[in-house]
Amino acid sequence: MTASTLRRMTPRRRDEPHRAATPLELLFDLCFVVAVAQAGSRLVHALAEDHAGHGAAGYVFTFFGIWWAWMNFSWFASAYDTDDVPYRVATLVQIAGVLVFAAGVPSAFDRSDWLISVIGYVIMRLALTFQWLRAARAANGPARRTALVYAAGVVACQLGWVGLLWVPAGRWQPVCFVVLIVAELSVPLLAERGHTTPWHPEHIAERYGLFTLIVLGETVSAATLAVQSALDEHDALDRLLPIAAGGLLIVFAAWWIYFAVPIHGHLRSNRQAIPWGYGHYAVFASAAAIGAGIEVSVEQAVGATRLDVTAASAAVTVPTAVYLLTLWLLHARHYKRGPLQQAVLPVTSVAVLAVTFTGRAAVPCAGVICALAVAVGVTLAARTGEGPSDEAEAGAEE
Repeated sequence: MTASTLRRMTPRRRDEPHRAATPLELLFDLCFVVAVAQAGSRLVHALAEDHAGHGAAGYVFTFFGIWWAWMNFSWFASAYDTDDVPYRVATLVQIAGVLVFAAGVPSAFDRSDWLISVIGYVIMRLALTFQWLRAARAANGPARRTALVYAAGVVACQLGWVGLLWVPAGRWQPVCFVVLIVAELSVPLLAERGHTTPWHPEHIAERYGLFTLIVLGETVSAATLAVQSALDEHDALDRLLPIAAGGLLIVFAAWWIYFAVPIHGHLRSNRQAIPWGYGHYAVFASAAAIGAGIEVSVEQAVGATRLDVTAASAAVTVPTAVYLLTLWLLHARHYKRGPLQQAVLPVTSVAVLAVTFTGRAAVPCAGVICALAVAVGVTLAARTGEGPSDEAEAGAEE
């Protein structure tokens, strides 16, 4: 593919046919694998050292930076991807920022030293600001105002993150984090008032699906590690193989449930899309945390951590339950028909939490429960003709 030297950054058509992720977007996603892996590995270390509170807080804040940077790029690209040389260069600069951010994750996680991660974030956000200013230059009226509000909001929030470097680690740093997160989440709400950027529903749904595959891939990697450990630690073979099998069943079920039906028909306007897009923070973070939990369970099985078996099991069952319940809220409830179908995922999430206290059987039991949930869902769908609601189908056809 050859990029044009320069194009006017005009909005793309929202009804553009056959809109799919570009090779540049796929490269962008691939580089985020590094950041997700870094956050997951530090979570494993914190949990294994019995520092669950510190690990959870560090993971929540770190993963927000990863997710928000990815989300900002993805929605902008859906509306304004010109694929010219300046756009490609700006995106490559953002990718460089992602890698710098990822390099700073260990120090941020372990010592609350956010310098390197903030530098990476500055690189990403400056490139994004440049993109929004390009869009503003090519627009007029409400569209121009929206682009300028986005650019100003990104700069203002970034100044806040830089200022965070002077806040000493301790009680006030988490408070500042929460304030800045609220500010970041507010920028699209303010910018889109009066004018909606022309993001493409099918393209956005595909982009989110691809990132879901990335975070599930981290869990597959963890399950693979469990299998490898089982082959190396022959004395623990009977304890490790069930963890590996349970982890794989959870991943297979997580994939099946997410991609059960197309969701783009539900994304008809910002009223549906913004809560759906924001809610995916819990989907992505919990999916990646499942992999970290499997690694912790493996370490507990071979005696490499001080955690007891219940705490190690909770590292798997809690994020799995969060993933299932969030998917029900974002996806399933929009196309499930009848109370029986609607109850499958909420009941499954409760059942997964309940098996936390079954000792070494917790992870394999959670995997079996997730697999049974898929089987029940498929059976009920075959009986009732489950699919996207008529309203969602109408939205997809418009």
